[in-house]
Amino acid sequence: MNDTRAELEVETLLKIVLGLIAVLLVLEIISMAFAIVSMLIPVILLVMAVLIVLWLLDRI
Repeated sequence: MNDTRAELEVETLLKIVLGLIAVLLVLEIISMAFAIVSMLIPVILLVMAVLIVLWLLDRI
């Protein structure tokens, strides 16, 4: 009986698993970066509103 299931070496499987883990970590970092940017949007909008009000009042 010829069993051909184990044609991949252990090192190759480890490289595949480590590559998938690296991709997962990169995706987590990107999602964290977008979360930080999304938390800053209200602050940016507030600064823009203050600048518009100051510009309308000729303070800047």
